[in-house]
Amino acid sequence: MTSAFLMLSRMYGDPTMAEMFGEERTVAGWLAAEAALAQAQAEVGVLALDVGEAITHAARMENVDRAALWPQARNVGYPILPLVRMIDAALGPEAEGRVHYGATTQDIMDTGLALQLRDAAEHLDELVRAFGDAVAALVDRHRHTVLAARTHAQQAVPTTFGAKLSVLLAELTRHRRRLGELRPRIAVVSLYGAGGTSAALGSQAPAVRRGMAVRLGLGVSDVPWHVARDSVAEFGYVCAGLAATCARFAREVVDLARTEIGEVAEADGHHRGASSTMPQKANPVGSEAVIGMSATASALSAALGRIMEAGHERAAGEWQIEWEVLPELAVLAGGCLREAAVIAGGLRVFPEAMRRNIQGDGYVMAEAQMMRLAGTLGRERAHDLVYEAVREARTSGEPLEDVLLRNATEAERVAIQPIPPEDYVGMPDLACDSALRDWAAADGAVPAAPIPVPDPSARP
Repeated sequence: MTSAFLMLSRMYGDPTMAEMFGEERTVAGWLAAEAALAQAQAEVGVLALDVGEAITHAARMENVDRAALWPQARNVGYPILPLVRMIDAALGPEAEGRVHYGATTQDIMDTGLALQLRDAAEHLDELVRAFGDAVAALVDRHRHTVLAARTHAQQAVPTTFGAKLSVLLAELTRHRRRLGELRPRIAVVSLYGAGGTSAALGSQAPAVRRGMAVRLGLGVSDVPWHVARDSVAEFGYVCAGLAATCARFAREVVDLARTEIGEVAEADGHHRGASSTMPQKANPVGSEAVIGMSATASALSAALGRIMEAGHERAAGEWQIEWEVLPELAVLAGGCLREAAVIAGGLRVFPEAMRRNIQGDGYVMAEAQMMRLAGTLGRERAHDLVYEAVREARTSGEPLEDVLLRNATEAERVAIQPIPPEDYVGMPDLACDSALRDWAAADGAVPAAPIPVPDPSARP
């Protein structure tokens, strides 16, 4: 069947993530699970060694007729039964009927999913690192580049561009830690049998599970997770969160790149962001793509709570939600991170425009003037005095400082003096240095080594 053409994902989605969740890698994960199961069973004597070897040799992509797999899967409802029959057909008579011994369909599909989620988490960490490194460079370079902080989309007080982006960098640091904490929860082998009791494998089930986990580089739990999808949902929520963080950055770029503001711009390039009819246009197309992908990921994430509703010992429709939603969430999150890294790496910053916009009529220094007067008048009286001066200045078009001086008493005028914006930016170095230090310390948040597998024999 021809798949729908998803133009946003095709243009901006992450191709590595698309390959991870593509048909070939998905089927390959199931085959790897069946092979590891046979090897682990042979190791403990459930199967003969030569049978385990034969199944491992037969569980290969060349023995899978993918054109026949999906029509048969549609009839069964799941793809593992026809897949097992195809593996079995490639075996000699001495090994026939031994594939998938003691396992259930969801064991194999969930183990394959665990492999995908493990690799996807590692890839997401690489993408977050690339985006964060680009942001970190901007934080350090622009720690003293003054611009207007904006609250409710209005100019508020002065800040620095580096301090503004330190907030984003701290957010990305937390995302890296989330990925590191998430990985052991999602990279877990599944082998619990039809009802989660492992009855078909009896007392050898823990050893077989452990053998599978070691071979696949996964963790192991003796508690089944067929219907406990909280960790799977958590992966999806992390993807949506990563996309949302990228969108927050992209919205900043879109807003600050407005013609009337002009404080930043995406990288320049021939026909980049060009209009088919307006020659002057250089649209922030990268940022637009990130916002579009993030909004789509947010909508998809609404389904994640439903996958956790699976009842009894096997879902009845809730599981199928994952098949559609998780791959697209991963592709969109990867695409957001890739594009955000490109935007941050090529971002053009215009300090002159920032300075021009912040000086203007002086309103952005209203709080600074209020705090200067508060030492003499008290905060409330100082607030009222500056508030009324701002209202009058807006009507007359005069600079705020001139109106303040005219309306103040002689004693108050002593406190009213020009205040350069850079003198009222707080402590940007503290925020920037702290964010940069935490970002550097986040390296290694996702463990590179295989997840440790506990030894059942070592338990009391």
